[in-house]
Amino acid sequence: MHDRAGQTARPEDLIDLDALLGAYEGVRPDMTDPMQRVAFGTSGHRGSSLDGAFNEPHILAIAQAVAEYRATQGVDGPLFLGRDTHGLSEPAFRTTLEVLIANGVEVLIDARDGFTPTPAVSHAILTYNRTNARKADGILITPSHNPPRDGGIKYNPPSGGPAGGEATSAIAARANQLIEGGLTEVRRVPFAQAHATAGRFDYLSAYIDDLPSVLDLDAIQNVGVRIGADPLGGAAVAYWGEIATRHRLNLTVVNDAVDPRWAFMPLDADGKIRMDCSSPCAMAGLIGMMKGGASYDVAFGNDADADRHGIVTPDAGLMNPNHFLAAAIAYLFANRPGWGADVAVGKTLVSSSMIDRVVAGMGRRLLEVPVGFKHFVPGLLDGSVGFGGEESAGAAFLRHDGTVWTTDKDGLLLCLLAAEIQARTGSSASQLYAGLTDQYGAPVYARVDAPANRTQKARLAALSPSDITATTLAGQPITDILTQAPGNGEAIGGLKVVTADAWFAARPSGTEDVYKIYAESFLGPDHLATVQAEAKAVVATALAG
Repeated sequence: MHDRAGQTARPEDLIDLDALLGAYEGVRPDMTDPMQRVAFGTSGHRGSSLDGAFNEPHILAIAQAVAEYRATQGVDGPLFLGRDTHGLSEPAFRTTLEVLIANGVEVLIDARDGFTPTPAVSHAILTYNRTNARKADGILITPSHNPPRDGGIKYNPPSGGPAGGEATSAIAARANQLIEGGLTEVRRVPFAQAHATAGRFDYLSAYIDDLPSVLDLDAIQNVGVRIGADPLGGAAVAYWGEIATRHRLNLTVVNDAVDPRWAFMPLDADGKIRMDCSSPCAMAGLIGMMKGGASYDVAFGNDADADRHGIVTPDAGLMNPNHFLAAAIAYLFANRPGWGADVAVGKTLVSSSMIDRVVAGMGRRLLEVPVGFKHFVPGLLDGSVGFGGEESAGAAFLRHDGTVWTTDKDGLLLCLLAAEIQARTGSSASQLYAGLTDQYGAPVYARVDAPANRTQKARLAALSPSDITATTLAGQPITDILTQAPGNGEAIGGLKVVTADAWFAARPSGTEDVYKIYAESFLGPDHLATVQAEAKAVVATALAG
């Protein structure tokens, strides 16, 4: 823990915006360095211009690759293009638009020339595709909750959610080929021409005016739930005030500042500025406001592209994301009569097993998938999955009638759900979760890192159940060893070991020489510590073998 974690940033913590923007145009990536090549993770290509990892050549190449890819897939409708408030998002937006227009792509940008949350783009794609034969897709310029020095770009195909591995691999490979070829195949027009040619779309109205189809906003308004909303300087900054006005909610935007340096943000646990609404350090301002006597029944925050949620209640402070997911699932499946009895609950393998117990108690089917929201897209799209959630505070769920709302994470939606829970039950989401622990037990959950070199990480990602020789974990028989997700059979890129009251999952980091150990126990903190220690031993033995 950094000694100033949770304290407002000082001038020396802030990025040099001029240097960041200068590097975007002035630095050319070294393609012999793997960290400077185009690489799509679970949420697109990310990096900093200062590291040669997110520069104009990357965006020129990615935009050209997307234009070519969508053509090969027969996607001939409009492309919805949005951006968040990161410093690198504006120049990347301009570059992307210049290339797409030059390639004859019909691009729709924000009619208000404002910032666009990720869920608003997903919603726009799906709404268009519901009634048009030509299919639309989208691009988001955002590194999500990453520090101010970073940039990011991700592609959403006509399914509306994050692109799958087949698409991102093809786009990345072609983008790297274009850069290595000196970008000679990239088409581009001046920004003024591109901006004048692009179509306009009112993302804000399309999203906000449709919210009653997925939430009980009348209950929130009738009860007068007192709400505090903090967009953390992100793309939701213009949305919360309009949500309050259009739906007559007692909602106060506690901070409407936008600063690409995020000078107003408290430092995260490691001393970096990070717009992580699931971090108590990054959310220290809103938590302090609630502890200081702010008269809100519920408060919440979002990350920079508003695809994540952070829920703050008077009785619990910032809710652990796993706790809110469990509470949300319990509430929704008891209060959405339009959802069929066969509609499943989706969770990632590293999310809390409290969800498993809640789902079993409801008699519902659990869909357990690898890390990455893209794995929920098919089920949300066809209505067979009512709720999909990740332990990192990202989730989405169906409309009242059981049809798709978004197929990307929607932080605005989950925040408003916390207000609906308060209105409809008279209790906070944290009080609802406390009731679940009375019924199912109180798990303890943590994530730690362990060192691993590149060879060891590759070995971890390729393990099979037969590589695990242990038969017990922390005093209990091992009941399952997974290297593929039971929900869809996809490789999890590591392993998960399960007992009756505990589990751990180990996955290699994509950016550091470590692997991540997620672990949980229903038998208390001491048992969790034993699980974590034995997990390292189990993994070490497997890697040595």
